[in-house]
Amino acid sequence: MNCKGKLELTWVGKDERPRLEPRVLVEDPSKSYGDPKTQNMLIFGDNLLALRAIEEMFAESIKCVYVDPPFNTGQALENYEDGLEHSIWLTLMRDRFEILHRLLSKDGTLAVHIDDNELGYLVVMLDELFGRQNRMYIVTFKQGSATGHKAINPGCVTTTNYVVLYAKDKAYWSPNKVYTGRQRDKRYGQFIVNVGDQCHEWRITSLTKAFSASLGISEKDARTVIKETPEKLDAFVLQHAQSVIRTARPDYDAVSEAARAMIDDSKRRPDVILRLARTDHSDMYFQNGERILFYSDKLKSVDGKYVAGEPLTTLWDDILSNNLHNEGGVEFPKGKKPEALIKRVLDLATGPDDWVLDSFGGSGTTGSVAHKMRRRWIMVELREHCHTHIIPRLKSVIDGTDKSGVTEAVAWKGGGGFKYFRLAESLLVRDKELSTKDHPVYVINPRYDETLLIRGICKIAGFKYRNDGRLHGISSENRFLHVTTRLVTQMYLDSLGEDIAKNQSLVIYCTRRVSKLTVPDNIEIRKIPRDLLEKCDFEEDK
Repeated sequence: MNCKGKLELTWVGKDERPRLEPRVLVEDPSKSYGDPKTQNMLIFGDNLLALRAIEEMFAESIKCVYVDPPFNTGQALENYEDGLEHSIWLTLMRDRFEILHRLLSKDGTLAVHIDDNELGYLVVMLDELFGRQNRMYIVTFKQGSATGHKAINPGCVTTTNYVVLYAKDKAYWSPNKVYTGRQRDKRYGQFIVNVGDQCHEWRITSLTKAFSASLGISEKDARTVIKETPEKLDAFVLQHAQSVIRTARPDYDAVSEAARAMIDDSKRRPDVILRLARTDHSDMYFQNGERILFYSDKLKSVDGKYVAGEPLTTLWDDILSNNLHNEGGVEFPKGKKPEALIKRVLDLATGPDDWVLDSFGGSGTTGSVAHKMRRRWIMVELREHCHTHIIPRLKSVIDGTDKSGVTEAVAWKGGGGFKYFRLAESLLVRDKELSTKDHPVYVINPRYDETLLIRGICKIAGFKYRNDGRLHGISSENRFLHVTTRLVTQMYLDSLGEDIAKNQSLVIYCTRRVSKLTVPDNIEIRKIPRDLLEKCDFEEDK
């Protein structure tokens, strides 16, 4: 039996690949803000064209990509359309994720925020692009409660979204250890009154009695305080975590030989607390065959505070959306994500100064959080809220006036900046006077100056732009590009030939040339616009 083939997701139009015109980025200093030396980039324009524009510069450089694409729910939301035909949505996502994969560093992470509407299809598509072995987690994110109008309907109430996490290459992937805060562990109910003394002199009492003594009240009154304001006992426990303890029976077969000997000895002397000193780990204490556990060992630094912590799981139910509408000082109904969610992804996948990319900028949450966490970032947004939402939000982050979101948790005080870029217009446009419906005539966009024309043709022809004399682009050690709108004569051609060696080659893009030229074998002349039209489709911007 012939079993050739592969497991893949198919859809109508999957194999269709549009011949998109590669675009270059144009900086607009009037919209850039803050430190002029900043590397952060805000790009206004279509995200597929923007990703293609930065691909050469940032190939295998991005440590974390976080994207919150349209969920394709069929709704027409205030800030964007969220209802595409299913196969169109899949094609749009596939084209973008292919480039995002190439942009990620070999130890990079992709995080995609999605709901259950397209989750299954997205996972199969990403398995195909990234490799199923590189799918690390599907995180369930609780973003709401079973209240309001949704709770009236029969059946289940949807309160969750998902964050799908992929490694670029699992072999190189090394996520950070992240902890989440949890409620106080009530099993820790004992208290060492004199923890600073030698362990055999320790006096142990109940936690309630120690709490009442700290307040100078009776145990009965202390229980009333705990019932009415439990946060006061929680604060007492955190303040005296080195003294708050519980006992637990250790796994005798799993501990070291020295620990087993100490356990046996403590059983023979049940009233004595014994200490096992260790060099690589904290000391162990035993009494009557049981180990004494300290609450301080449970404490982890979470968002700048020491709290009882546990390792991050795939259920993120502790990130509340309270006051979300005020984060960043911008309104973005049904589209804004909590800053704490982005922080958790970046905590897991990045370190200071790493590159973070979000090609669905939305209200600017990713860039704002990355900035506060001292990461370098790139954001792309097509719609006008790039200017009405993202720029004002980023300015307040840079000025240090944004006190919302994760500002306090990361001790952000302000600083830095961003550079604003837009996508250049189409290099070729239709000549309105000469074109007909069936026979369009293309000319160079009159808005293009010489430099932009050279950069644009370098991009389309696959050359790297170089600002060095008359050799405007380079694609390999021995292959160069020259662009001109002047008439190429024999004298002009011979002069250019002197700029390259015999083992090098030159491609000339020009608008005009004399009819009879003696062209060396290592020089090729291409015409504008004819030879550009053969490479891609040119669509005028609306």
